[in-house]
Amino acid sequence: MGKIYVIISGKGGVGKTTSSINLGVSFNDLGKEVIIVDGNLTTPNVGLHLGSPIVPITLNHVINDKAKVEEAIYEHETGTKILPSSLSISELKSINPDKLFEISKKLRKIAEHIILDSPAGLGDEAKAAIKAGDEVIIVTNADISAVTDALKTIKLAEQLDKKVVGALVTRYEGKKWEMPLDTIKDMLEVPILGVIPEDDCVKESQRLKNAVIITHPKSEASKAYRKLARRLLGENPEKQRKQADKKPRKSLLERFFNRLGL
Repeated sequence: MGKIYVIISGKGGVGKTTSSINLGVSFNDLGKEVIIVDGNLTTPNVGLHLGSPIVPITLNHVINDKAKVEEAIYEHETGTKILPSSLSISELKSINPDKLFEISKKLRKIAEHIILDSPAGLGDEAKAAIKAGDEVIIVTNADISAVTDALKTIKLAEQLDKKVVGALVTRYEGKKWEMPLDTIKDMLEVPILGVIPEDDCVKESQRLKNAVIITHPKSEASKAYRKLARRLLGENPEKQRKQADKKPRKSLLERFFNRLGL
């Protein structure tokens, strides 16, 4: 059974969708079967960010029982699968976001990891997304208003009995007017899973309609998203490196004889 990560924020514009996309593509690059779901039914952006704003069948059709979930899943050029929502206002009529819960059961049977990009705030759509997931990741910037709204979202998730695994601080510059990371951690009372630096490559990747880890794989933002993905998968590159350093190195003579097969 797959795991659903709910990527959510207390306010819009903090980099939630960008993080959902790059986390999903990072999982895919690590050989994991992943689906990025645009759970933001009112103002969806996943399709826009990946160059597929309009598709014949969307999550809205699935919610309204007009299509099966498998019919609404598309494969991006990266190999990552996406389940976009509709940009059409007319398709918002009578839509019931609570049906995400039933759809989530089917998604768990299709992929190992499901990234649910959720609407910002504390409304009914956000609640439905949280209920549909297994683990919640809070996205915030390092300013007091974003962190305060993030705290409200954490409290909402806790009220819904959902596990908040941590926070992702995005667009971080390390400036003196930004909240220190330790202060953010203490205020939210959850681990900081990763820090994504402010990076012009992210904006350029959006212009190119692709994930930054694809368009600019060596950028600082890409490195941070890949590190986040490995952490969520239980991999710790720093720990692995330290363990490797502890292993006794063979002497030059031993390596010479090994090459000779002796």
